[in-house]
Amino acid sequence: MISAPDILPKQRPFSTLPVGRKLSLVVPVFNEEQAVPMFLDKMKPLVRELRDKIERVEVVFVDDGSADRTVAEIIERASDVLDIRIVKLSRNFRKDNALAAGLDHATGDAVIPMDVDLQDPPELIPQMVEAWLDGAKVVNAKRASRHNDSALKRSSSRAFYGAINLLSEFHVEPNVGDFRLLDRQVVDVLNAMPERVRFMKGMFAWVGFRQVTLEYERPERAAGETKWNLWKLWNFALDGITGASTLPLRAWTYFGSIVAVLALIMGFLLTIRTLVYGIDVPGYASLMVVVLFFGACNLIALGILGEYVGRLTVESKRRPIYVVEEVIELTAAEGSVDRQQSGLLGIGPA
Repeated sequence: MISAPDILPKQRPFSTLPVGRKLSLVVPVFNEEQAVPMFLDKMKPLVRELRDKIERVEVVFVDDGSADRTVAEIIERASDVLDIRIVKLSRNFRKDNALAAGLDHATGDAVIPMDVDLQDPPELIPQMVEAWLDGAKVVNAKRASRHNDSALKRSSSRAFYGAINLLSEFHVEPNVGDFRLLDRQVVDVLNAMPERVRFMKGMFAWVGFRQVTLEYERPERAAGETKWNLWKLWNFALDGITGASTLPLRAWTYFGSIVAVLALIMGFLLTIRTLVYGIDVPGYASLMVVVLFFGACNLIALGILGEYVGRLTVESKRRPIYVVEEVIELTAAEGSVDRQQSGLLGIGPA
């Protein structure tokens, strides 16, 4: 059993960082054989541009159970300017768990999670590094607009961020995805957090630290197809809201209390009316509306309670959040390939 540290990592003044700074890019991939070549081609000039600020750049690809040639494409197109680590998971564990695996395996002084499809523009990375060198612990990349999205996706996104910021005790920046720079101190705190059901956007917001936000226009996907559909986005939203706050549970307590008070008042009025005017038989339609309404309220309340009970069940099992089948090291300087059979468990602190 791995126990959580009693004290989270102490703040490390930036001036004490080594001169040869290292940047890690964490890139979860799932059936992205078409996007990998374009991504690596974009990275080569970027590494050269960063050489006056960053000594080494490593890319940590987390293969989340791909069934195509994604891993083979990475190995074949590895360059002589990038250190590449491929963390191959034993199956698909979902993106947030794959991202957690990448953060666990990243060794840089700063870490940038990003997508391989180039919708997270690599051209923004030098500005993020500049903000980090100026002292920011977290550099968020925020979409300036969502004009490429459908009206339904725009409206649902506004509703989600509005709901989660209304319910949670911390602010989740709207239109900021996983694409952001994290200082090593922040990464160490995230790696020490024990959640099995992970909503990374909420975790990024919860840790705090000094944050800077840069805006950018999100381009179209360079290759391949999105793995997100409406059902996955809905479940993602539920995980986010239930992981960020217990207020939905408390809200039903308030609702029940208000209904109980109204029922007492209504009962008192009906008693007075019966004593004064005699017994009257109310209409069937109004009775059915009331019964169906409160029946629906009970089912909704049970559903919300079930979401939290389900999270407790997952957490109580204490299963690893990911399993590593193999780690492949591609060192730029040596041009060598080192394969390690792993079987590592992403257990996290107990």
